[in-house]
Amino acid sequence: MPTPPAFIKGKYDPGVTNIRNVNSPHWRRWLGPSHRCVVPFTSFAEPDPASKVEGGRVPNAWFAQNPDRPLMAFAGFWTPWKGVKKVRDGEREFELYGFLTTAPNAVVAPIHQKAMPAILTTPEEVDHWLTGEWNEVKHLQRPLPDDMLILVEPPAKSPETPS
Repeated sequence: MPTPPAFIKGKYDPGVTNIRNVNSPHWRRWLGPSHRCVVPFTSFAEPDPASKVEGGRVPNAWFAQNPDRPLMAFAGFWTPWKGVKKVRDGEREFELYGFLTTAPNAVVAPIHQKAMPAILTTPEEVDHWLTGEWNEVKHLQRPLPDDMLILVEPPAKSPETPS
């Protein structure tokens, strides 16, 4: 999503992936149903610096609803946008999206203390998110209950997945 102007450094806007402060005037214009989206997933990752091996890269910790990794969705926002994401490409038109985030639950907090995505787990929650007025859906910006998320192994790489 477009970066709040106070945080843009330079002549381009790299964008924002995580949206938490929905009370900010910057985000209010996108709270209505016409700018809401869902991002389907079966597992998601957060960097896990505590598990880094000296000399190695920071590994990811992976989370899912259970070992079978059923489909869930991040609550998100999207918008058409015209601007500069990379100076060398100049101004272009984009369709941008970002994830709604919230405080982490007890499963995510040991890895990522700041936030976790707002997660929708049922078709009813998805439908409500996509169609309800903001005052009817803002309660979905909440941590997933602790018993609805576990740490899982990284997903298996397919032959087409680069290392």
